[in-house]
Amino acid sequence: MDSSSVSELLPDQIWVVAACFNEETVICKFVERVIALPEVSHLLLVDDGSRDGTVANVRAWQQRFVGSKASAQVTLIELTRNFGKEAAMLAGLDYAQGHCEAVVLIDSDLQHPPELITEMAQAWRHGAEVVTAVRDERDQESRLKVATASWFYRVFNRVVDSIQLTDGAGDFRLLSAPVVAALTQMREFSRFSKGLLPWTGYRSVELSYIRQNRYGGRSSWSPMKLWSYALDGIFSFSVMPLKVWSLLGLVVSLISLLYAAVIVVITIINGVDLPGYASQIVAILFLGGIQLIGIGVLGEYIGRIYVDAKARPHYFIRAIHGPL
Repeated sequence: MDSSSVSELLPDQIWVVAACFNEETVICKFVERVIALPEVSHLLLVDDGSRDGTVANVRAWQQRFVGSKASAQVTLIELTRNFGKEAAMLAGLDYAQGHCEAVVLIDSDLQHPPELITEMAQAWRHGAEVVTAVRDERDQESRLKVATASWFYRVFNRVVDSIQLTDGAGDFRLLSAPVVAALTQMREFSRFSKGLLPWTGYRSVELSYIRQNRYGGRSSWSPMKLWSYALDGIFSFSVMPLKVWSLLGLVVSLISLLYAAVIVVITIINGVDLPGYASQIVAILFLGGIQLIGIGVLGEYIGRIYVDAKARPHYFIRAIHGPL
């Protein structure tokens, strides 16, 4: 979006974009808390293929308040299936781009307090291009989940040179119009928004918040999904795993050469081959495991190249309910 387009927008027009997946127990409460904020001019909900009553509840809420000021603020984009949170957020950014001066990305489960948007808007008006909400140490999540998240941030920052992630920074952010335009230009399939945002280089201000327990329902992020998402982040921003396995292959080769030299010397001295069935089996299994892991790392990169090369759309929209 160029500067002339931004200047034509209403002053301080902020949209809120929230991805929804099986949030029937909390979605109406979330809507009411967001639209109560004077800074918010529009709430855009993106349903990511919910299998419960999320869409029905939002539609009922819209019809209940039809003709009121509130109803003009809420739009529901219904995707055809579950494409994943990253695709849903991208759908919301694509739709919001050009209609507002800033977009707030937020989860719809009320673990992100909507009231923090007021403080975000103030920081944005004072010149921040990105306002990032950072989880406070008093987080109400389990210690195991907090510890594993912190471990991921440390690993990511060690293997990635181009950017650094702030421990506790998630998807709860305010993005100015130029940042939204930059994010929507990057169309890679294995998206990792936590890394894409700092990669753009726009100025960011951090605000601390305490993430609350879920108001209702349960998280759709299983340990396997979180592990896959962590791999997406690392493999999307670093080739360090390839370099590590190249170095490991060199080390193993050197050890093998040294071991071969020892066998030759002992054979010359003793005149007989060393019995070594057990050591041979261990060596074969070890080297086989190393090779398979290396192939797996290589496959992670090749798989991402394969998916991106097909250039399929990130999402399909079944219907749009509400204004605009």
